[in-house]
Amino acid sequence: MINTFVGNLGHLMTIVAFVSALVTAYAYIQYFRANEIEKASWRRFSRISFYIHTGSTVLIAFSLFEIIYNHRYEYFYAYSHSSKALPVHYMISSFWEGQEGAFILWAFWNVILGVILIHTNKFWEAPVMVVFALVQAFLISMIMGVVIGDLKIGSSPFMLLRDATQAPIFQLNPDFVPEDGTGLNPLLQNIWMVIHPPTLFLGYASTLIPFAFLIGGLVTKRYSEWIRPALPWAIFSAMILGMGIIMGAYWAYVTLNFGGYWNWDPVENAVYVPWLILVASIHTMITFKKSATALKTSIVLVIMSFILVLYATFLVRSGVLGDASVHSFTDLGLSGQLLIYMLFFLAIAVVLAARAWKHIPTSEKEADVYSREFWIFLGAITLGLMAFQVILPTSIPAWNALVESFGGISNMAPPADQVEFYTRFQLWFAVAIALLTSVGQFFWWQKIDKKVLKEALVTPYIVSVLISAAIIVLAKVYDWKYIIIVLAGTFTIVANAVILAKILKKSTFKLAGGSLAHIGLGMILIGIMFSSGYSDVISINMSGLTYSNSWEDEMNKEHVLLWINKPTQMKDYTVIYRGRQKKVVGVPEYVPAKILESTGNVNEAIALEDYKEHFKKGDIVKIVLEENDYFKIDYLQNETLKFSLSPMSQFNEGMGGLISSPDSKIYLNKDLYTYVAAMNDYEDPEWKEDENYEVSPGEQFHIADFVTYFDGAEVLKEIEGYQLQEGDVAVKAKLRVLDYDTEKLLEPTFIIRNNQVGKLPVIDTELGLKVSLENILPEQNKFVFKVNQYQKDYVVMKAIVKPYINVLWIGTIIMLIGFTVAIFRRFDEFQKMRDKGLE
Repeated sequence: MINTFVGNLGHLMTIVAFVSALVTAYAYIQYFRANEIEKASWRRFSRISFYIHTGSTVLIAFSLFEIIYNHRYEYFYAYSHSSKALPVHYMISSFWEGQEGAFILWAFWNVILGVILIHTNKFWEAPVMVVFALVQAFLISMIMGVVIGDLKIGSSPFMLLRDATQAPIFQLNPDFVPEDGTGLNPLLQNIWMVIHPPTLFLGYASTLIPFAFLIGGLVTKRYSEWIRPALPWAIFSAMILGMGIIMGAYWAYVTLNFGGYWNWDPVENAVYVPWLILVASIHTMITFKKSATALKTSIVLVIMSFILVLYATFLVRSGVLGDASVHSFTDLGLSGQLLIYMLFFLAIAVVLAARAWKHIPTSEKEADVYSREFWIFLGAITLGLMAFQVILPTSIPAWNALVESFGGISNMAPPADQVEFYTRFQLWFAVAIALLTSVGQFFWWQKIDKKVLKEALVTPYIVSVLISAAIIVLAKVYDWKYIIIVLAGTFTIVANAVILAKILKKSTFKLAGGSLAHIGLGMILIGIMFSSGYSDVISINMSGLTYSNSWEDEMNKEHVLLWINKPTQMKDYTVIYRGRQKKVVGVPEYVPAKILESTGNVNEAIALEDYKEHFKKGDIVKIVLEENDYFKIDYLQNETLKFSLSPMSQFNEGMGGLISSPDSKIYLNKDLYTYVAAMNDYEDPEWKEDENYEVSPGEQFHIADFVTYFDGAEVLKEIEGYQLQEGDVAVKAKLRVLDYDTEKLLEPTFIIRNNQVGKLPVIDTELGLKVSLENILPEQNKFVFKVNQYQKDYVVMKAIVKPYINVLWIGTIIMLIGFTVAIFRRFDEFQKMRDKGLE
């Protein structure tokens, strides 16, 4: 039975949200223009309209999640992005896997921020909320799904499956509802994908606030006053967007198997660039507050930061990137809308800024080399160069599409080795930024000349050189490029620590935000250098085997083949693959897959054995995502088990084959990062020819490479799952199969009923054996066994030691703490001025 109510509700709320956004924009324009007598009524009407818009936006989100949560696969969105196998937290991820859900999430954050602004900043309410309402109108239009002739406006997440596809089943039965959906992308089945996208979209949404204050300032001709309310929000936006970027990097590290956390993918670049410009704008805005300079630069940078967010959205969601990015979305016909969205606000900002440009106050004083303004300007230029060095090559697919749209031909291609190309420039830019933050902080907190500067830098410089020398010697850093990075990172940490100590001694912790953020930057620089530059692959192929002809030689050399239960030396470790495991609901550790058998229901299995205190033989257990296999790999030193890792893989035809996620052993000074690159195929094994063995009880023999003992047989009175009748004879043989340090018991059964013979073979998927008791020869005291073999279980694995990667993660946390401290300081300043009537 198709449920159309919730979809109709979502459609209705979409229309209400779109109309109310336009009404809100109009109402706030009238509120801004109204005389004092009419202002109160227009303000009340504007707020009511925005609250209606807020409520309808929330109901849109509720309707879509209700469709996903209740498995309403009559809707195309639920069918395409979810399945019954998903736990609730992954259903949440399904919400924003598609483009429509992402736009809803963005619009949701905008209305939350809008409500906060209405109640915290009354003076700027009208001009700011006009911008908010117009942005919301564009965002909601992306999910309207309205078709007028040949014009399509948006793509609705509330479209029925029968309307979205041309499957023949719907001609026979228009009310057909699939039993299950196609599921969530396996790479998104990670807890970080539950929190990373909302954080990133909150960052996107918050970049609107400084932009809206700027537009408000230009419209009201308060060309500099907008800085005060915009600054804390700009810092908030940079912190949240930075947090989203870091979460994305960590997700890549723990989920993807390219062995790192940043791959310079175009989608990563599209988020990174607005953040760089936003950070630059924060520093120029602070400079203006301190010395009334850099106002025009701040205006340009704030406009750029918001427009670049819209441009990033266009790149990612228009389909223009094509195969250039593994993260980009296919085109839903929204590329034209996205382009209009970006150009509309770019045009408004440019026109307003151009009209006001000659009226914007500027400082006639030339910046001295020994002034904070000069060093801030250098920093802003460097951040801008970093941004443009990334965004220009990233935009090559967009440029090609533009040229082709005018009938031209463009064969420009993005960098072949994007990691090497971008890192070659960005690393040195980062070194320059680190040094600028080190020296610039001394100008920030005191008036200084050449002599005083030299005296102030002597101690940090000496300490930095000594610490760097120790790091270089102990960590064996001999590459000149890495030595420079160590020196720059260490100097950044030490210099800013000196400033931090002075601040804490003379003032309050609220002023420590900048120093903390810059200390974090120095640690990030050193962490990146060690974890990337000194990564050590320890899974070296010593067998000479070529694992895959499709792999490059280097890949074949950097992976190791692990047969189940066979010890293999891997640098300082002896590693043993112990078999596949499953994640079972209510069980804190992984459970061996061999003791679970699927019931045929989704994510459900029956226990074949007792497992500790968690469940008994015959119990029905729930599996978390049954398609995922976790491969247990033991790591031993001196024949002592040190730890076990369980990297995950699943075979997914829709994603092009094997999908793997790593598992890591985290130490204080390094990570051991491992993932599975190939595995045995249980689903369609290639059986070898039958082999027969005649064996007497107590005899030792070999099945394939396994030493096997026949410990005798016993007559059974009952067989589990099989009904014996009177006169039946059932005999169970007991075979012990030795596989290195593991012993397996195989018990095939032989049944005689009315002179007819039945056989119950036993299959061990790990050993690749199928053994049946074919006959009993009592005169010879022998038993005849038939053995079928296929490939013994194995994995091909890569293991990488990533030294000092925790320095990187700790640095990001310290940087975020610095941003947080700065936010509280700037909001406190704004509130004090607001309470004095100086908004």
